[in-house]
Amino acid sequence: MNDAHQHPGGAPVGFITELDSLQAASVIYLRMWCDGPDAQEKVSSDFASVLGHTNGSKALATFEQLCSLCARFGRRPLMRHSVTCKCLGSDESCFANFIATATDGQREDAMLIATLLVRADMAPLVASLAADFGLALKRMRLSAPSEVAQMEAAPTLH
Repeated sequence: MNDAHQHPGGAPVGFITELDSLQAASVIYLRMWCDGPDAQEKVSSDFASVLGHTNGSKALATFEQLCSLCARFGRRPLMRHSVTCKCLGSDESCFANFIATATDGQREDAMLIATLLVRADMAPLVASLAADFGLALKRMRLSAPSEVAQMEAAPTLH
């Protein structure tokens, strides 16, 4: 059995570079957050340096709660690639589309996408958090986190 059958959410469906800036940032920050305390500190630093201490802390708390709820109430664990991987996994693609849809104010569609990630009863809450997180990313005016620039030369690691 190949890896895609064991972990279907990790199956590559595209490349990070094919995403718009909001979607790419949401995937990279998800990857970073899941990498542990050192990477989480980098996320915190990014938010604070661009949004200021108060707004950065609010954005971080929103993202932290979103990630926590996805982990606690997820239908299954979200599969993700390494921070430097150029590939985009199917779960990551879903997460990116979820954040973008919520940010665009398409609440019902965002809640529908949320049900692919978490239990249905959690969909309204995670959709609201996704919208807030996406709006924070828009305020940051990111092309993508700094790790995206490093991906071009980095080998593909899964």
